[in-house]
Amino acid sequence: MARARMLLVEDDAALAELLIWHFKREDFEVVHTVDGEEALLLAQENMPDIVLLDWMVESLSGIEVCRRLRRMNGTANVPIIMLTARGEEEDRVRGLETGADDYVTKPFSPRELVARVGAVLRRVRPALAGETLTFADVEMDTVGHKVRRGGQVIPLGPTEFRLLKHFLEHPGWVFSRERLLDSVWGQDSDIELRTVDVHIRRLRKAINADGRHRDIIRTVRSAGYALDTDGAA
Repeated sequence: MARARMLLVEDDAALAELLIWHFKREDFEVVHTVDGEEALLLAQENMPDIVLLDWMVESLSGIEVCRRLRRMNGTANVPIIMLTARGEEEDRVRGLETGADDYVTKPFSPRELVARVGAVLRRVRPALAGETLTFADVEMDTVGHKVRRGGQVIPLGPTEFRLLKHFLEHPGWVFSRERLLDSVWGQDSDIELRTVDVHIRRLRKAINADGRHRDIIRTVRSAGYALDTDGAA
């Protein structure tokens, strides 16, 4: 099972300690801060798989942190669960409209929160839940590092494997070349944008078996690439 990276933004020391203990017991890597501004920096430096975000934190409100995370390229699609003592419907709606994926009102059970986090990750990042990634007739065994299409093993190079894994974790999402560089090669990479196109072509050739299978990678003009059944070479 892949180890999930969590960014916890919570200024209640006792609650933060309790949550860190529970999530580390579930094998999460937890990075904690009490400060909204620092949370944005930490998210940019090492993109988390999920963010637990308190509504009221230092320097920036949780709502503003959520809004900015949704606007930044590297974190626009990272799942966010807001933690708050605000239980009014208007507050919940505001949090969800700002971009939160879920909303947990204090006080809450840590076990329930662990379950909610697991549910969100299974929905948006199934590899982190230890499941085989599938799309159409493509299957990826992330542990055994094998890919099959229609039951036949598809040999892939390391970069093409990472690229396909990223697409399988986000089916239907359109990714620009810049986003793919950040997510697949890393933010510190000095790879040129056109290199992404080269690896996309290699990936297409491999998983489409030189045209024997339908193309499942769609080119979106002026936007990037997406994994869906309306792919076009």
